[in-house]
Amino acid sequence: MAHRLLRRPAAGLVAGAAAAALSAGCALQVPAPSPPAPPPAAEPAAAPTEPPLRWRDSRAVGRPWAGRLVRGVRLPAEGEHVVTWDPVRRASPNRPWRRWGTDETVRRVLAVARSHRRAHPLAPRIAVGDLSRPHGGPFGKRFGGLGHLSHQNGLDVDVYYPRLDRLELAPRRASQVDRLLAQDLVNRFLAIGAEKIFVGPGTGLAGPRRRVRPLIHHHDHMHVRFPRERDRVGRGATDS
Repeated sequence: MAHRLLRRPAAGLVAGAAAAALSAGCALQVPAPSPPAPPPAAEPAAAPTEPPLRWRDSRAVGRPWAGRLVRGVRLPAEGEHVVTWDPVRRASPNRPWRRWGTDETVRRVLAVARSHRRAHPLAPRIAVGDLSRPHGGPFGKRFGGLGHLSHQNGLDVDVYYPRLDRLELAPRRASQVDRLLAQDLVNRFLAIGAEKIFVGPGTGLAGPRRRVRPLIHHHDHMHVRFPRERDRVGRGATDS
């Protein structure tokens, strides 16, 4: 049987075929160069931290609506049982200058939050809003949002109602409020000595008539007010 000899085409024929392909509009596939490797990501800057909680004897001067705060204590931005909420920015945490109170006010808030979470382990942390400014005084509209007529001497604190969905956010309407958990908070603040608690008219929260009162603009939080204590000497730091 005869065999054909296979021969490699001449270089001229290859060049001619390439030229024909180009003239017919066929582009030769040339691999694109690899893009340069991206530079290594910079290390993220460390988040600023607040100084630790510092206990000291405080004094509430004047009235909640016409007063000042002496040697106040700043509520921590968050903790095991508490998270803070900024009512103007609608975000957590609340800005440091909005969460100053007397040492007794801060102790009571932390004590209620701790006992509430221990009684309800699956409940969200308690969201705390505004207390007073570092030295108390006016806290009106020029400080953002609706402002406060009171919150001037470290005895007032806004506490947001726990939500049914367990999110650590302020509720936007009464239907989002877990009324059982919210009523438990009202009861605990009454037991620890709250003088007044203002609640939203549509929340269904209740208590002694002289101490628990409905008030507009409180559909998402309760406003807790503690009585003014006289000057105290030699009180040591306890709760943290």
